[in-house]
Amino acid sequence: MGLRLGDEFPDFSAAAYPDNIESFHKFIGTNWVILFSHPADFTPVCTTELARVHQLADEFAKRKVRLVALSCDDVNSHAGWSADILHYAGSKNGQKTDSSLAFSIIADSKRELAEMLGMIDPDEKDSNGIPLTARAVFVIGPDKKLKLSILYPATVGRNFDEIIRIVDALQLTASKPVATPVDWQPGKACMVVPTLSPDEAAKMFDKIKIHQLPSGKQYLRETVLAVEKE
Repeated sequence: MGLRLGDEFPDFSAAAYPDNIESFHKFIGTNWVILFSHPADFTPVCTTELARVHQLADEFAKRKVRLVALSCDDVNSHAGWSADILHYAGSKNGQKTDSSLAFSIIADSKRELAEMLGMIDPDEKDSNGIPLTARAVFVIGPDKKLKLSILYPATVGRNFDEIIRIVDALQLTASKPVATPVDWQPGKACMVVPTLSPDEAAKMFDKIKIHQLPSGKQYLRETVLAVEKE
């Protein structure tokens, strides 16, 4: 059985480019972490994804998020591939190519981590008939527990702008008793969680809008800023 939400993420050590991971738990420290996997080096979709993450590195850093990729090739291959990633990232921005990646790429040529973390896509195979590593996204909290996982097939590229939105939602809901509704964006209205009583909600939030529904049940409570009172 794979990892479930709330499980402690496994600690491991791994070779990586440019910096090895001596202990994944120490790498997490007091940060949020995103670990995202790739089928192989020098592949088109993976190159675009890693380039996009490099471009967004400052946005993740603002949110105290550390990034680390995983690909099923060795460190030397990662080193050569990184030049392509950086070139693509620079050309897409119309800027000069950076000299180093903003994150490390774990080497998993034996697919040990991919197997352990349930990243294998049985429906997509390489030229040798071996199942490819799926495009997994794991968001891990400072408590070392899995907060979110998304598993894309190897043929579908990820949307890292959406992953930033997910991080914003996770960090907000970790700090306040709210939930984010459909298509939520930072600064937009949130829903007060049903477990909070009306009195507790009134003490905690400045403004609450209760939506009147045909059922008559007052469970859909909206707070615009979800600002907790001092």
